[in-house]
Amino acid sequence: MLRTLLSEDMPRSRALTALLLLIAVGLALAPFLFPGIRSLNTAATICIFIVLVASYDLLLGYTGIVSFAHTMFFGIGAYGVALALKAFPGSWGAVVLGTGCGLVLAMALALVIGLFALRVQAIFFAMVTLAVASAFLILASQLSGITGGEDGLTYRVPHALSPAFRLADGKLFDVRLDGRIVSYYLILGSAAALVLALLRIVNSPFGRVLQAIRENEFRAEAIGYRTAFYRTAATCLSAGAAALAGVLMALWTKYTGPDTTLSLSIMIDILLMVVIGGMGTIYGAVIGTTLFVLAKNYLQLLMASAAEATAGVPLLSDLVSPDRWLLWLGILFILSVYFFPTGIVGRLRGRI
Repeated sequence: MLRTLLSEDMPRSRALTALLLLIAVGLALAPFLFPGIRSLNTAATICIFIVLVASYDLLLGYTGIVSFAHTMFFGIGAYGVALALKAFPGSWGAVVLGTGCGLVLAMALALVIGLFALRVQAIFFAMVTLAVASAFLILASQLSGITGGEDGLTYRVPHALSPAFRLADGKLFDVRLDGRIVSYYLILGSAAALVLALLRIVNSPFGRVLQAIRENEFRAEAIGYRTAFYRTAATCLSAGAAALAGVLMALWTKYTGPDTTLSLSIMIDILLMVVIGGMGTIYGAVIGTTLFVLAKNYLQLLMASAAEATAGVPLLSDLVSPDRWLLWLGILFILSVYFFPTGIVGRLRGRI
């Protein structure tokens, strides 16, 4: 049953299996193990970005396509739901409508980009995607009458997903079962389903062809595969999954703006997560995202505690000052690349 669920793609390492189980249990029980708004928001962000990073790995890791437009598809999904809920506040029909429109638009735009640009060399395709993503970001920032401009959009989600909703009276393990919990488990279940779907795709004959194209596109074309078709199809599937991740982000935050969905800094974060976890493996997206989001949210707090503990040592307290958390995050990334050149998953699978 488990092998079928994972599409025969088992972790193949005891350490990797243990790490994945730890993450799965932690996310499944996050509202009860780590009570509080900050920790619940961190867990939800991990779930959403696992889908986003895994969808990008379908392009970069499995097909060998370098694209900088992934946040554009993420933003299209988020804005689709945001605009629908702005027009029809609190309606499940608006969620379905916004999701459908965002998904169709993202995949259609990916198809257009693929048809016009996937026949060029890799670096030129990357530049085309960067230009399109930048144009979309500017468009979203300037069309303030529709998108809210730099201020973004706030909207009312369905009542079942709002904090005012009560799933049951009383508390469970000292946690109130309100709409926030319902929203979290909706995101967790959707993210798990999307990750399993991506696992099915990459382990199907279609996925094997994508890997063949990544390894040697000329040979793949020589034996009869239409590489342009497969690369375009991978781009559309990746864009669709990214748009669905944007839908989940919009439902969770109840706010959609350029900085939270379309920013180039998000694209850089996605690249870092893929590299840390390991390219060409969906499990790498799970591990890389979890470690990166945890570091980004809690490294500053840990450094504040370290600075307080070393207050009597002038140089050391300055080095671990929470104001320098980005420096240490960069150092941690360099160390992870040095010690895990094939990513954490590649390193763990290489061990007996």
